[in-house]
Amino acid sequence: MRVGKVALATLALCAALVGAGNVFGCTNYLVTKGASVDGSVLISYAADSHYLYGELYHWPAAVYPKGALYKVYEWDTGKYLGEIPQAERTYNVVGNVNEHQVMIGETTYGGRHELVDPNGIIDYGSLIYLALQRSTSARDAIKTMVELVAEHGYASSGESFSIADKDEVWILELIGKGPHDKDLKKTPKGKVNRKGAVWVARMVPDGYVSGHANQARITTFPLADGKTSITDKQLKQIYDRKVTTVYSHDVIQLAREMGYFNGKDAEFSFSDTYAPVDFGAARACEARVFAFFNAVRSDMGQYLDYAKGENLTHRMPLWIKPEKKLSQHDVKQAMRDHFEGFELDMTQDVGAGPWGLPYRWRPLDWEYKGQKYVNERATATQQTGFVFVGQARSWMPDAVGCILWFGMDDADATVFTPMYGCMTSIPEAFREGNGSLLEYSSTSAFWLFNKVANFTYLRYKYMHADLKRVQERLEKGYIEQVEANSKQLAALYGANPAKAVAEATAFSTKCTENTMAEWNKLFEFLLIKYIDGNIKVEENGVFKASPDNPRVPVKVLNPEYPDWWKEAVVKSTGDKLKVR
Repeated sequence: MRVGKVALATLALCAALVGAGNVFGCTNYLVTKGASVDGSVLISYAADSHYLYGELYHWPAAVYPKGALYKVYEWDTGKYLGEIPQAERTYNVVGNVNEHQVMIGETTYGGRHELVDPNGIIDYGSLIYLALQRSTSARDAIKTMVELVAEHGYASSGESFSIADKDEVWILELIGKGPHDKDLKKTPKGKVNRKGAVWVARMVPDGYVSGHANQARITTFPLADGKTSITDKQLKQIYDRKVTTVYSHDVIQLAREMGYFNGKDAEFSFSDTYAPVDFGAARACEARVFAFFNAVRSDMGQYLDYAKGENLTHRMPLWIKPEKKLSQHDVKQAMRDHFEGFELDMTQDVGAGPWGLPYRWRPLDWEYKGQKYVNERATATQQTGFVFVGQARSWMPDAVGCILWFGMDDADATVFTPMYGCMTSIPEAFREGNGSLLEYSSTSAFWLFNKVANFTYLRYKYMHADLKRVQERLEKGYIEQVEANSKQLAALYGANPAKAVAEATAFSTKCTENTMAEWNKLFEFLLIKYIDGNIKVEENGVFKASPDNPRVPVKVLNPEYPDWWKEAVVKSTGDKLKVR
């Protein structure tokens, strides 16, 4: 398949493998109520970009006068796109969750580049945050999103969205219809109205898990029967719980009109039509979904050839049933994956260096003697702006039920700190405007976590082990505190909602301050222990001093390089370093 035909050459990370300049690439994992250990609904999202500064966004609940307008700015660039009518009432939004336990994540798959509409007003980022401000359930969010793009035009390339609430998890995949004529009063008879998007939304069956990572994953789907599957012509029926598939009425018609598809309607595959899989999409994108699926089911090895880009027709299912139920801790660990445990393991090839670094600096694709090669792109990556695991709990009041386990930078080197969806203020460390990619701030969590993570990359095998001990202690403590406080907070909300919201806000703020204090201590510890390539001896965090001078270490360790590294050095230098 010729890569140039699809917009993996636009935004998705897969583009890095086909020569385009990549700026975005994200990962989402989805866990339904019946697939989680405690009945929570869980979705995860890593916002990976070399151009995204990590912050925790906040839109307070508000009431607006009739006729008020909302200015739309593209999330990725800040470019002004236009104005749309403001909703008369909006809900409190903290990051990617709201006060009604609605949670939304995304990954960009790009798709066919000719379908991008330069006249659209709603970009994918604005679509997320507008939906969160206006929706009370996952189904409500889907309806809001597809109506917004239909009315105002869609300004981005192809997107996969994770849309969840305390009861359900959905995947919505959409793509534009190409440039629309703003002056056209009426669509020619028999032709597709080019304003808006074509899309398919599917509910993940309870007890199952799913994922997406910069490659469209919805293939064939049940055609409309008016009962379990409907089109946007019956969109009011989306609130009927029997409905599990919804799609735009023209999703197949546009494909025929553009010459993408000429088969029977029942054979139509959204992904294969609008975002065909190529080597880059499989290896850099679908491999991340494979890693998650492979961790929760022992029979997923059969799809390794697909994940490696060797058999592009052997596609993975959209969702699978895990062999055991997952906790929010399990999902956090999945976001920290570097393909450990199977042949793509990033710690095991020469690119990891002598200390097992599971990261590769960009670009991901490279050439040697006319042959093209790639480095792996795993779930955890160095250029993450922010990462979260959203947890919706049906047994709690909505306002204090949803928790955004939020972290900055590399998921493997962050601390997921609990942020309630009802919070009325954002902790200083996460606040919008506290620093930028071009402005260092000593009070910014983004800069602190980058400082620690980038330092550990120098001698990863040893330094990350020290980081992990602090990380696990903090996260375990936060989970225990949240669980211990839940009943009390629920009771307080029933008696005094405002006080409960204030306590939830104060709790999240205190946790953030604790995370910052502990991570600053960790940086100081790592700096002392590992400065100049040495390793000072310590026990339980206390450095051992010389018996003759308490200001001098008892000794300094210098671990040997592994033999394979020595061999590589000798081969590359010949007799240059040989002792004579």
